[in-house]
Amino acid sequence: MKLKKLIGLMAVAGFALPGAAMATNGYFSSGYGMKANGMGGAATAMSDDAFGGANNPASMVFAGDRLDLGVTLFSPMRSASRTGTAAGGVLNGDVSSDSNYFPVPEFGYNKMLNTNLSLGVTVYGNGGMNSDYAPLANGSNFLGGAGRLGVDLMQLIVAPTVAFKIAPNHSIGISPLIGYQRFKAEGLQGFGVDSNGAAAGGDNLGYDHSYGYGLRVGYMGKITPTITIGAAYATKMNMQKFDKYKGLFAEQGGFDMPENYNLGIAFKATPDLTLALDYQRINYSGVKSIANPSTNILSAPLGASNGPGFGWQD
Repeated sequence: MKLKKLIGLMAVAGFALPGAAMATNGYFSSGYGMKANGMGGAATAMSDDAFGGANNPASMVFAGDRLDLGVTLFSPMRSASRTGTAAGGVLNGDVSSDSNYFPVPEFGYNKMLNTNLSLGVTVYGNGGMNSDYAPLANGSNFLGGAGRLGVDLMQLIVAPTVAFKIAPNHSIGISPLIGYQRFKAEGLQGFGVDSNGAAAGGDNLGYDHSYGYGLRVGYMGKITPTITIGAAYATKMNMQKFDKYKGLFAEQGGFDMPENYNLGIAFKATPDLTLALDYQRINYSGVKSIANPSTNILSAPLGASNGPGFGWQD
């Protein structure tokens, strides 16, 4: 039974995440703001939009008065096939996810209170764990459950931002992070019931919602007229647990948003050309439901503190 659940858990990760993980940084976006997205996420040392709450809060005091609105169309294409099953191949088949297009809106506003102080807000989202597979001809799905198979994760962060120049060319900023997330799983009846008596997402429990908080701080410095550096750090966002899925996610439904930090440098080669380079680290290892190895199912039940996760690395 444990081996069966291990295979099933690995399959959930495979069904939900291929393509999404490659198109994003796990389930973080590759860039927040239209310009940052177009530059592969290199935004830590840039100050040409109002998305500092997602990238570097200190940049906002150099951005001026502005309003930025955008929508990203995220389109991961997922499919799977299976052959060689027993009973004459009754569970063989090919299936593609029916959920392929996800609009991700974003919003940024910044107001200069004076030449050294700005106040703004950034609203952005995360995702990438969205899939929806139709059942096979016999009514079961690829993981042995009934009906449709899939998961859906959406996260929204609101980041009010204050930035202040500590010197004419140097600034610091702070963004309290207010988070909301929702999750749904269906078609996981084959996972059974955990040690707490909670269905492991196997009864099509619908969406569960949670809220939480965190903090992002940042620094930006214009070292020369052509070179700018930046750094930002965000704490882990402490989120309420998904009570409906306490038998699926490690730590009884825990699903915090991971700690992360980024460093960047930008070089203005000409008035019309800027080269930017960022380094980012997302500490998925601090969230057990994401980082715990799937092989933990061999020694701990689903939903336990040391229970299985997706095995993601930082």
